[in-house]
Amino acid sequence: MEPVNLDDLCSHVNSKISIIKKTLHLRHIGQDPSLRSALGKVACELHVLWELLNKVEAEVQKQECTATSLKELQLTLEKDFTDASHLNDNIPPHLPKKGPSSHVAPGKETMVEEKVIVPEPTKKPVKEKLIKEMELITVQEFGSVPAYMKNRLTYEQINSLIEEINKAVVGKYKILRQTSKTLNNTSKKQVVRFKEEETKDTKGQFFIVEQDIKEFTQVKVDKRFHGILSILRHCHRLRELRGKGIVRYVIC
Repeated sequence: MEPVNLDDLCSHVNSKISIIKKTLHLRHIGQDPSLRSALGKVACELHVLWELLNKVEAEVQKQECTATSLKELQLTLEKDFTDASHLNDNIPPHLPKKGPSSHVAPGKETMVEEKVIVPEPTKKPVKEKLIKEMELITVQEFGSVPAYMKNRLTYEQINSLIEEINKAVVGKYKILRQTSKTLNNTSKKQVVRFKEEETKDTKGQFFIVEQDIKEFTQVKVDKRFHGILSILRHCHRLRELRGKGIVRYVIC
């Protein structure tokens, strides 16, 4: 710092003079044979101290790098935990649920087999063809749908409509499989309509029309409904058969 007055200047000059005197004194001591060995030891100790300080500095830098890495890891883990918590709190309701375990405890195989074995019937039961239902779309399939098709529709809304369509399909074909004696007047009228809507192209297929949606579900047949149908056609969940002024939605 530069002196600002005469006292400071004098103090600064005296300090310099004192340093010069100490330097000259030390130089003369270095010429004294009896003190050279002591100065050599001091020099060695200073060298050791210098190396130790370098090691300490290197270790401090290493610890700082480790601390930085740990901080980054902590931020990453916190983000992963937040994402995992969000996923856990927002599990799609349409994901398939885990079925009952078929594991049999050791030593109980024989007992289980005895319960399963039944006498073979004299007549083989006629296997009824299962009613074909539409499979829910996956997250990957939803991601492949063009943005102009999805508009503001969500993954949950699409699968929700699939469940309603399946409800209509099951309701329709359960009625078709009943005998006429078990049908009420309303169901009999429905059967007549079902038969009129069938064509040679629908033989062996499971299909519904908009009237089935209205009768078996609470879904509104509106613009959003038709928008979701476009997505289902894109995902190969259904196809359309037109004829006689009716659009038939065939389950793929």
